Amino acid sequence: MRLALEHISKSYPGVKANDDISLAVQPGEIHAVLGENGAGKSTLMKIIYGAVQPDAGSIVWNGASVRMKNPGMARELGIAMVYQHFSLFDTLTAAENIWLGLGRGVSLADIETRIADISARYGLDCAPRRPVHTLSVGERQRVEIIRCLLADPKLLILDEPTSVLTPQAVEKLFVVLRQLAADGCSILYISHKLDEIRSLCHNCTVLRGGRVSGRVDPAQETEASLSRLMIGADPPELQHRPSQAGEVLLKVDDLALPGDGEFSVAIDHLSLQVRAGEILGIAGVSGNGQQELLAALSGEDRRARPAAVLLAGEPVGALGPRQRRKRGLHFIPEERLGRATVPVLSLEQNMLLTARPAEATTRGLIRRQTLREQAQAVIQRFGVKASGPQAAARSLSGGNLQKYIVGREILGRPRVLIVAQPTWGVDVGAAAQIRAELLALRDGGCAVLVISEELDELFEIADRLQVMARGKLSPSIARADATVEQIGMWMSGLWPQGPATTAQTATEVAHVAA
Repeated sequence: MRLALEHISKSYPGVKANDDISLAVQPGEIHAVLGENGAGKSTLMKIIYGAVQPDAGSIVWNGASVRMKNPGMARELGIAMVYQHFSLFDTLTAAENIWLGLGRGVSLADIETRIADISARYGLDCAPRRPVHTLSVGERQRVEIIRCLLADPKLLILDEPTSVLTPQAVEKLFVVLRQLAADGCSILYISHKLDEIRSLCHNCTVLRGGRVSGRVDPAQETEASLSRLMIGADPPELQHRPSQAGEVLLKVDDLALPGDGEFSVAIDHLSLQVRAGEILGIAGVSGNGQQELLAALSGEDRRARPAAVLLAGEPVGALGPRQRRKRGLHFIPEERLGRATVPVLSLEQNMLLTARPAEATTRGLIRRQTLREQAQAVIQRFGVKASGPQAAARSLSGGNLQKYIVGREILGRPRVLIVAQPTWGVDVGAAAQIRAELLALRDGGCAVLVISEELDELFEIADRLQVMARGKLSPSIARADATVEQIGMWMSGLWPQGPATTAQTATEVAHVAA
């Protein structure tokens, strides 16, 4: 037996995260831990990794009882973990972050060489000298995975490892994980993607409400049966009615921006448009210009000529985020903690980040009761598991915080909504809820632009699809006319070129509008 957890319990004020949980993992086993947001999965993994101490229970490692005092002790024993919310220093390079976790006796130059070797071997692209603050979520995830692989772990804990990877990258990662398992490495795998668990994992422990609700062989289960074990019911089916596209509310016209720094991607004469009552989905591998495009659309990057970005026909390319928000453009970034929310502030206080001044203040004084009511409205409508509006943002699980952020923006009644990775790390029930809310927003006349690396998500909610690669944007294609294989090929930059592209795009837009 590689690892055994015996009767683990852990409580926080107002919630019992883990309640008498037992779990065993054999050498070479890929063991899934499945559960809805807030079920206690991440807490349990942190206990194994020594980042959290249990209130009761014991841990047995290779047949001997141990008290995992801290992550350093866990690493010495051969345990490595990739957190859902990454543990990287923004001001350091990728190589420096990896170097920190590998102990003494190895030079930074050696680390950079080893990173290049393992990147090539496993297909995990990584620029060793690039500062972490310039990386997208997907690129940061690769850094975390590479750091763990370089440590030659005996037990690898992966918390939502494929949430921002392309289908091709997921397949490559699965090859890596199966090879690691064949070499004797044990893997604890947390994911909300039930198809992945069924195809990859040997065994599965299901948590609900902090307790074990089932132990199954995932290969013998259906996605529906796993979902019932996880959330107690089948996820709601989306009602995707045909789009009733109206006027163009967001238009990007020949946007060209040089890279803003050594590692940024230049935007290469990019054009798109989103109409009222439609969802445009943009697919692509992390690091192909999505961050730069989002910055130009949100107003964080104001280098564009004014007419390069139009809101309902008004040039806004030179306006900042606040001015664009006043005109009805709302934005949900992919970074939940530190950008969409201030981690140490309460949910109530975080409402201030996006609240209209007239609603949030009176003569310069903050209307706390109003903010509290708004936060409570988001919590209730979107089923956010939190102790209340006073709960700190960082105290929520990743999925519950995502529901709160999406809900806050939707209740703000946007005219145009731009959202990056809307269901990253969210369980199947919550993902269905968020997607249903986006569709309802579309049906209410909002223009929605979704940038996501989950193709299943884009095919589920988008009316039209485009792909971003190396700062360029593919032609638009109606979702009904696209295939996963085609979009996957376009993600490598291989899409139709030449004069037909413009005509094709116009035809497809007209088709969706009809």
